[in-house]
Amino acid sequence: MSRYLTLADTLGSRIEQGLYAAGSRLPSVRALSTEHGVSLTTVQQAYRWLEMAGLAEARPRSGWYVPGTRPAPALPRMGKPTLRPIDVSDWGQVQDLLDLEREGKTIQLGRGMPDVESPSLRPLQAALAREGRRAGIDSLQYNDMQGVPALREQLSRLAVDAGYQVAPEALIVTSGCQEALSCAVRALCEPGDIVAIASPSYHGMMQILKEAGVQVFEIPSDPVQGISLEALELALERWPVKAIQVIPNASNPLGYTMPEHRRLGLIRLARRYDVPIIEDDIYGDLVYGWPRPHALKALDEDGQILLCSSFSKTLAPGLRVGWIAPGRYFDKVLRMKYTSSGPTAPLPQIAVAEFLRKGHYPAHLRRMRRQYQRQRDVMTEWVRRYFPEGTRISHPQGGFTLWIELPESFDSHALDAMLRDNGIVIAHGNIFSATGKYRNCMRLSHASVFTARTEWAVRKIGEAIGAMLDTPNETRYA
Repeated sequence: MSRYLTLADTLGSRIEQGLYAAGSRLPSVRALSTEHGVSLTTVQQAYRWLEMAGLAEARPRSGWYVPGTRPAPALPRMGKPTLRPIDVSDWGQVQDLLDLEREGKTIQLGRGMPDVESPSLRPLQAALAREGRRAGIDSLQYNDMQGVPALREQLSRLAVDAGYQVAPEALIVTSGCQEALSCAVRALCEPGDIVAIASPSYHGMMQILKEAGVQVFEIPSDPVQGISLEALELALERWPVKAIQVIPNASNPLGYTMPEHRRLGLIRLARRYDVPIIEDDIYGDLVYGWPRPHALKALDEDGQILLCSSFSKTLAPGLRVGWIAPGRYFDKVLRMKYTSSGPTAPLPQIAVAEFLRKGHYPAHLRRMRRQYQRQRDVMTEWVRRYFPEGTRISHPQGGFTLWIELPESFDSHALDAMLRDNGIVIAHGNIFSATGKYRNCMRLSHASVFTARTEWAVRKIGEAIGAMLDTPNETRYA
């Protein structure tokens, strides 16, 4: 990490902990330079970063100060409950977003992709190169359907940090979390069945349900508490729900981490109605707080929870290394794995296993959590500065995406089309719903290290929103 970012982290933590009160003067540039043994330029860069995050303000000929207290931005509102199960909309808009992600000249603020340029990934790159050089003919053969034993051993140890115990023999390695989720759905459901899902939710999950021919019952989610247990209970009472799908830790796209009492309530409901839970824990290791929150699987007493995860968000999506702990549904899931892709490619598994075994993973996570949290604060400040007054902003507790809500009449899909002329890509909100709800919302990523172009892009988005809101309704989307 750059020296100025390290210093910004230190000062930012002190400010957030209240060691410097609102309105108080911060240490001078020269004093910090002497205290931390860094140049004056490094201190100035650190203060400018804190200013972007809204944690410091410069006063002419006076120095740097902690800003006065101001109310936090309003959180997005919880969506309206649905009355019946529904079919998932066509995936054309999702495909459009994925196609745009491949265009190198665009500023990608819509994709859920981690920063893959972090220096803490160099040991992984070295392991991949080393395994590629020494791989023999065996690496070109089919390997164990469950995955490389060395990786499953490391995943078993990793599970302890998430609060649950699982033997290596009870794990199945998959081609990313997407395949894990797909295998779970197909193991539990037949075409025409109903799955209750927290809403808004990951657009990839929506498409998995569509391809499985499954209907979706969208359960509204609070941006702090998570899935509405009250609405879920009503759905379970009235409809033959075959599975519940949730992202309890650093949910995508809202970013909440479910409080413990809500998790217990969810487990009780699932047990009462004997409905399995498909847990997506892909962002669990990226929750900012410490210790890492337990997975919902930690409360599983009878194998009712199928935990799905991968290294696509913590390391790199190109690895295509995920896994599933399917509990009592092991045999069904393994069969689905066989029919979907067969064994997962061994070389990335071996390299990831070495990365974990040599202890590189915790240091990498610490670095990325700091980066993503720091950039969440900067992105939030930019949205407050450049977007229209009244914009609602989520406050993610992990991961690297913000969920933004605009006036109900706004059309983020039309905004996306307008922004492409400036080479800017966002994820419009309607792809996070089975029926295209959340059209007035969007998801912005804050993963990659920010540059001046990043702030320019956020400002351009705000200007475009303002222009659209000033345009009369009858001509806005002509």
